[in-house]
Amino acid sequence: MRSAKRVVLASNNRAKLRELATLLDGLPFEIVNQSAFDVPAAQETGLTFVENAILKARNAVRHTALPAIADDSGLEVDALDGAPGVYSARYAGANASDADNKASLLAALENVADARRGARFRCVTVYLRHDNDPAPIIGEGVWEGEILHTPRGVNGFGYDPLFYVPTHRCASAELPAETKNRISHRARALRRLARLLRRSACV
Repeated sequence: MRSAKRVVLASNNRAKLRELATLLDGLPFEIVNQSAFDVPAAQETGLTFVENAILKARNAVRHTALPAIADDSGLEVDALDGAPGVYSARYAGANASDADNKASLLAALENVADARRGARFRCVTVYLRHDNDPAPIIGEGVWEGEILHTPRGVNGFGYDPLFYVPTHRCASAELPAETKNRISHRARALRRLARLLRRSACV
């Protein structure tokens, strides 16, 4: 019987670790959080989600000498030409809170009609075998929706209270966690990554 390969998750988010372990069930992986190795935060200097995900994964690989999985995600708003995009977590500034970012987004869309408030969450996941891996395995997931005029719901985080999900007729922050974890951009990206990993030689 093949022993499980240790793979580090380039995140300190325990919920994300549980989600990833579930989605990768059946693969010979033992997923461990980078916090177990005191890995410092990566400098997210990339201009795309793919670049930032690779930077996070490479940072984890360099500090653990293990293969790594990382993700980067953000909100893209049509009326803002795709902004905030890779700057979603710091849309209102370097040390902005979720409340600051939501306020900045609503201000930017103050006079934008409903028909132009289309948006999507995008997530990119990356599997890096080693520091100089020339062909990272990449999965991407997109979750389409619209930006509300006022926040709704108390679940989730970030822009969830402003992200309306037409298929469920509610804001992301009004969805139960188990529902969101089935249909979100991150879940879709991880499922895609899991499918690619199952077909690859790395398992």
